[in-house]
Amino acid sequence: MRSSLSAGEARRIALAAQGFARPRPADPGTRQLNLVLARMGTLQIDSVNVFARSHYMPLFSRLGPYDTDALDRLLFARRPSYVEYWAHVASFIPAADWALFRFRMRDLRTRYGSKPGNWYDSHRSVVGQVRAELADRGPLRAAQIEHEAKTGARGPWWDWDVVKNALEYLWMFGEVAIAGRRGFERRYGLAEHVIPADALTADIPRADAIRELVRRAMAASGVATAADVADYWRIADRPSVLQALSDLTDAGEVQPVGVAGWTTAGRPAKAWLHRDARIPRRIDATALLTPFDPVVWFRERAERLFDFDYRIEIYTPPAKRRYGYYSLPVLVDDDIVGRIDLKADRAASTLRVQSAWWEPGRPADAAARVADELRAAARWQSLERISVSSWGDAVDDLADVLPEATRHDGRPGVDVLAGERADSVGL
Repeated sequence: MRSSLSAGEARRIALAAQGFARPRPADPGTRQLNLVLARMGTLQIDSVNVFARSHYMPLFSRLGPYDTDALDRLLFARRPSYVEYWAHVASFIPAADWALFRFRMRDLRTRYGSKPGNWYDSHRSVVGQVRAELADRGPLRAAQIEHEAKTGARGPWWDWDVVKNALEYLWMFGEVAIAGRRGFERRYGLAEHVIPADALTADIPRADAIRELVRRAMAASGVATAADVADYWRIADRPSVLQALSDLTDAGEVQPVGVAGWTTAGRPAKAWLHRDARIPRRIDATALLTPFDPVVWFRERAERLFDFDYRIEIYTPPAKRRYGYYSLPVLVDDDIVGRIDLKADRAASTLRVQSAWWEPGRPADAAARVADELRAAARWQSLERISVSSWGDAVDDLADVLPEATRHDGRPGVDVLAGERADSVGL
């Protein structure tokens, strides 16, 4: 194992750990989907659907065009191998990992379910009736559960009614699990009706669970700081994360390492290298990344790895957006070379490049390689055409290597508002 790494080596290790050092399969199927999910450990969910729902994207980034119905069958089967929980925010995890998050379920119950006068305490009758409905009728959508409070004023939490709130609290506390979705709307069932018995009854001590999650985060990261590891599972208990890293160091599973250019408060950042981390000589990949891909979901890590300052602008007023509504980082080899705001205009069967921007230092063939990825994205989404806007310093370069593409005006206030928010039901 190495005691020091260059910045380029750290980037390649991180990308290899996430599967970008592997060639894309010619015809990805269920086996490849499972392998990617196992490598990441978790798959974040987001409801925005302007191009493709976010949980579909990391598989496309690593595998290329694949059958999203095959992923749906894995994730939304009656007895699925994967379930949803608050892992890295709302995410899919293997159903067998349910018990790893029991410490979080207890923490959330202590925070939200034990204080007199809070929402949960004030609505215990609703919670009891919701629980009873699920016991009697099996998994249900929130809209299927009747309660007289539903006809009253909406609650304060995400503007959901009291039944939806009750279900969400019970889900956070581990009493309820997500038993699939209809469209994108969740079906809720009692955990014993959804989670495998061994995962449901296992009681993993808090320190052991955090150590296992840190182990998995290190394997999925290759090289990481304590902040990176903590963010992978959103573990706020930093002393427990550091203790886990110490335990894994003693066991020889990780090793402290210095990375050139990685600093914290002006000092060299403490980092760890996983014993199985590969250090490829090069990464040969082109990919569009969702904002919720593990490669970029933690802004501090994205800045450290790629010198890439990234935030999505869906909540920024259109006139103040710098890059676009939902810009996707563009990976070429071992660097993020730009960002592209995409929209699937299904009515016109067109993939619309709403804006495109370069980062410094892109390779000479970046535009041609990104153009090929846009063609693959259009094919994946069953869109017949590509249209490139006039907004961004990369759009003319892309249009030049996409002779089949049309052009449109995509400046803020002109076109980017149309259809940019999808339904957010059931997230």
